[in-house]
Amino acid sequence: MNSSNPTPDTQTPSAETGDQMTIILFSGDLDKALAAFVIANGALAMDTKVTMFVAFWGLNVLRKENTASPAKDFLSTMFGWMMPKGPNRLKLSKMNMGGMGTKMMKYVMRSKKVQSLPQLIESARAQGIRFVACTMSMDVMGISKEELLDGVELGGVATFIGDASQSKSTLFI
Repeated sequence: MNSSNPTPDTQTPSAETGDQMTIILFSGDLDKALAAFVIANGALAMDTKVTMFVAFWGLNVLRKENTASPAKDFLSTMFGWMMPKGPNRLKLSKMNMGGMGTKMMKYVMRSKKVQSLPQLIESARAQGIRFVACTMSMDVMGISKEELLDGVELGGVATFIGDASQSKSTLFI
């Protein structure tokens, strides 16, 4: 094969082809959120524009950790009290073992010099990932915009469908 014409294995998806990825983060489990952010940061490193549409339990990943919740109705207050605030409080989906599994996973990640979820989130934000919080999910879960990280956009299903229709790949995590 001609060297000026690389094989598909050596071509890098890049901005020149307008690559775009949409990730739906539905889960609030630590391991699934880690997977979503590892993929998002990897795609960003390959010059792929990434939009992360965050819904239901995934909204907990984007919640501020140490912020007072605005006044809410009883059910919204209860949801807020029961759900973890922020990425440091998420649990593993399997082998959590009363929190010991989560602690072991975080310990192993530190010892192997793997970025923590908060570090992966910050890296994604610094590189320009677009976060869109699902407004319907926010209403159902009783989460307000003030409880989310700064810079998170609000949008509905039409926003997701518009982004996904422009993407080469869409992942549901």
